Amino acid sequence: MSVLSRVLVLLLALHLSPARAQPPSVFLEDLTWTEVRDVLKAGASTIIVPVGGTEQNGPAIALGKHNVRVRVLAGRIAAGLGHTLVAPVIAYVPEGSVQPPSGHMRFAGTITIPDAAFDSTIEYAARSFRQHGFSHIVLIGDHGGYQGNLKRVADRLNREWAGGGARVHAVDDYYRASDAEFAKLLRDRGYSDEEIGRHAGVADTSLAMAVDARLVRPERLAAKAGPGEGVNGDPSRSNPEAGQLGADLIVGRTIAAIRREQLRR
Repeated sequence: MSVLSRVLVLLLALHLSPARAQPPSVFLEDLTWTEVRDVLKAGASTIIVPVGGTEQNGPAIALGKHNVRVRVLAGRIAAGLGHTLVAPVIAYVPEGSVQPPSGHMRFAGTITIPDAAFDSTIEYAARSFRQHGFSHIVLIGDHGGYQGNLKRVADRLNREWAGGGARVHAVDDYYRASDAEFAKLLRDRGYSDEEIGRHAGVADTSLAMAVDARLVRPERLAAKAGPGEGVNGDPSRSNPEAGQLGADLIVGRTIAAIRREQLRR
């Protein structure tokens, strides 16, 4: 066989290699149904259902912070796990009452739904993925308010599906890492609790900067804002480097937690 023929054979082999069969994206909504079918046949067993929320985040962070953040980080988690897809973000979550408005609903742009509607959405997303052949359905939430809902739905479906080959995992390690663990990391680096805050402070803002800088309005960080503007904390020293530490922490903790859950049947 000539050198040219051998090169052509090698190129053809590379073109037909299994690596070429990899899906173009880990995000379900980017794929065709046949690509999803083929991913399942190739051994994918896990799908992540990322839950965000559309709420006020003070005058310096866009309303879609939770949705953008959980999608980006879920993509990193899926890539780290392998054989994993990411479902579309659930952006409508309980955020307080409408009349009279409570919680974040006191600020323009926030969207809320009843707990029953939220629970039903999570439940039927999980039922859909079980029907299609996923055996590990992972729920992660970027917001603290509905962590109990995720666990409640997972527990109910796991009781119903006991011994049926599929499980729902409400992985709260994601939220714990983004909240208490990230706050500790920042304290260890000299940030005060008053800066870190609980909402739209330096932790929240830095993480948003690291995930997608377009979420943050830097020119508004220096102005003092408090609860009346939807802020708990002081975001003035926020920076993407600190946020990247938080993003890496969340991704690492969540991958480890999902791997532990995958060993449980």
